[in-house]
Parts: sequence; structure tokens; C-alpha cells
Amino acid sequence: MPYLFYLDGVQMPVTPSKLKIKIGNQNKQVILINEGAVNILKSPGLTEISFDLLIPQVKYPFAKYPDGFKPADFYLNKFELLKTQKKPFQFICSRTKPSGELLFDTNIKVSLEDYTISEDANNGLDLTVSIKLLQFRNYGTKILKTTSSSGATTISATVETPRETTTAPKPKTYTVKKGDTLWNIAKLCFGDGSRWKEIYELNKDKIKNPNLIYVGQVLTLPTQGASV
Repeated sequence: MPYLFYLDGVQMPVTPSKLKIKIGNQNKQVILINEGAVNILKSPGLTEISFDLLIPQVKYPFAKYPDGFKPADFYLNKFELLKTQKKPFQFICSRTKPSGELLFDTNIKVSLEDYTISEDANNGLDLTVSIKLLQFRNYGTKILKTTSSSGATTISATVETPRETTTAPKPKTYTVKKGDTLWNIAKLCFGDGSRWKEIYELNKDKIKNPNLIYVGQVLTLPTQGASV
């Protein structure tokens, strides 16, 4: 299957055969006095993602290891870190045709809600890990104080998305090193791996398949504030 899965920049060795993405919502149906009903539209809920991963204990020809073979405990330790570090990370599913042409991708900031490790004699030494991810949205708290004519002070709090901070300009080009991926380069240069597609769009003359870049390639980088 010409799909690639990445969790926090780490490519999974075997692409799952199934991927379930649930697009949540918070709309509320209300029954009126006349027994009619209306649907009150609210802000979207969080997206849920679930899939089962095969984690090999030995190296198979169909498994992918961009930086060389990694044993099962490497991935298990990574899952545990993603669960306990209390930080969101990027989930990417990149879909391409057998020819290498990019179809589309799922690229979303998530948290690892839970994972289940299964061992089955039918799978030999290999493990199956069931993963559940939940979309993460940045938020912050804003405190507002108001004073009425009587002198009473009211304090209220609202939730808002924090503003982006300004950072120093980044280099305009990047030379690919061993083990690099477009996602990792975007993470390194901009602090946001989801901007890998901007790099790909600027370098289509050099990159035929976004999943295949080579040591020594000099890539043009987008400006710091640009986004797709």
C-alpha cells in the first residue's frame, strides 16, 4: 500500500490496512413546544483517529525503516513517551499512487489517548498495537476585569488561541542530510512539521515523490510566515 504513517516524525514500519477518522461535531437537537425540532449548530468537536499497527520483532522485506531496522521496543518506548510527556505531536498519513504521485494527506496535531498492545500466537513474535488519537487545539486563558458604576469589580475568563510569536528569519535553503524527511526539515526550520508540504511545493522540480529525498539535495525554504 503506497501510504506512509508518521507519529511525531517517526515512520511506522508497516502501514495499517485500515484507518478510521471520526470527524466530530457538537450540534444539539432541541424539541420545541409545538413538538417540532431544530438543530442548533455549534463549533466542531475534536477529530478522533484510530488504527491497528503491526510492530515486527524481526526485519521483514515489506517493512520500512528509513534510518535502519528498529526493534519492537523502540516503537513501544516511543508510544509510552507520547502518552506520558503531556505534549501534542503531529500525525501524518501520506497517500500516494503506485507511481509516486501524491494524492492527499492527513496532517493533524493530536494527543495519544490510549494504546493497547496485543500478542497473538497467530502473529508469531510480532505485536499488534491499537492506537487512539484525539485532535489537539491550542488554547489560552484571557482574564478580563470590569468595574461597574457601583464600584463592584467583575472578573471573567475566556479561552482563546494564543498569538504566534515572532522569531528570527530562517535560512532560505536547506541541504538534505542522512535520515531527513520533509516533515523533519519543516519541524527543524519552522518548529512546525505540518509545513512540509510548502517545502514540497517549492521544490517540485527536484522532488518527484515527497517521500523520497536524497542526501545533498539543496531545497528552497518558504518564508517564515507563509502557510498553505
